[in-house]
Amino acid sequence: MGLIEFNKLPINTLIGADHKTFDAITKGREIDPAYRGKYRLTKGVCRLLSPLATIQNRRYDKLLADKPLEHDPVFILGHWRSGTTFVHNVLSRDRHFGYNTTYQTVFPHLMMWGQSFFKKNMSWLMPDKRPTDNMELAVDLPQEEEFALANMMPYTYYNFWFLPRYQREYADKYLLFEGITPEELDVFERTFTKLIKISLWNTRGTQFLSKNPPHTGRVRELVRMFPNAKFIYLMRNPYTVFESTRSFFTNTIQPLKLQDIADEELEDNILSIYAKLYHRYEDDKQLIPRGNLIEVKFEDFEADAMGMTEHVYQTLSLPGFAEAKENIAAYVGEKRGYKKNKYTYNERTIKLVDENWSFALAQWDYKL
Repeated sequence: MGLIEFNKLPINTLIGADHKTFDAITKGREIDPAYRGKYRLTKGVCRLLSPLATIQNRRYDKLLADKPLEHDPVFILGHWRSGTTFVHNVLSRDRHFGYNTTYQTVFPHLMMWGQSFFKKNMSWLMPDKRPTDNMELAVDLPQEEEFALANMMPYTYYNFWFLPRYQREYADKYLLFEGITPEELDVFERTFTKLIKISLWNTRGTQFLSKNPPHTGRVRELVRMFPNAKFIYLMRNPYTVFESTRSFFTNTIQPLKLQDIADEELEDNILSIYAKLYHRYEDDKQLIPRGNLIEVKFEDFEADAMGMTEHVYQTLSLPGFAEAKENIAAYVGEKRGYKKNKYTYNERTIKLVDENWSFALAQWDYKL
């Protein structure tokens, strides 16, 4: 247990942004009165730490900027609460993979120097489990990279955590890349490549393992950037995904937001954005070269994590399963008996999913 409860944080994760990114995200946006103290404190810490980013930038330019990637990444895709975290944790036990860490999501500019000091302080403060589902939290564990990207540039979907009333705007522009300018897209590409290189340097991996639900809407761009990238797409019972996403978003947004959003609006956004993400992925998955995509039901993976992991390696022609098998098996063994949240579906939930996500129910053959 950390010293500060997650839902009582006096600051949000933008403390780790460079000041230009912080200013670009918040410029012209309303900060509700209840959160102006959090905004000012976050901005103050950000301003204090931001100059330190120049030290990392110099080290990056010297050591990594011109170094090509050895392999194109492996991307774990799927809507939030589709089991992407568990699959990410399992595959990360293969030491040839590198990944973004929890520490890196908050302090992406403090990776190549000073990490031990800042990481120690962060570990004292943060909780040891995610408050939404009891999944373990630790500074060095794998984490989705969108939070890190949100501290490195203003062009990410996760701006909505801070400014939730603009969630649909951010979804269209930075989740689906509709209306994004060529200049913004260029910044995204350069920043993401930089994050990958620093992640590999930090974890001493040779191939980047990404778990980032927003990438599900960016397949076209990812294939353009990394023509031989591998993709693992996870499906899960839509009734469970809806209940779990609503709970996850409602709880996670509390310590991060700088403005309020009604529960009903957040729920409507979830229903709408799920559909957009689903259809964008279905449209663009044809761009993935044959042999570079596997689609997996999370329920199947959960029931036989070792067998399904080996199947993923074989289908995608990934190297190293034999060498990683023991580490993967040890992790899977540790997680046996993990108590997940249990969801019951009331009539309203069933009606909302049936009316809004019937396409997923039909394609993936999910029933109550």
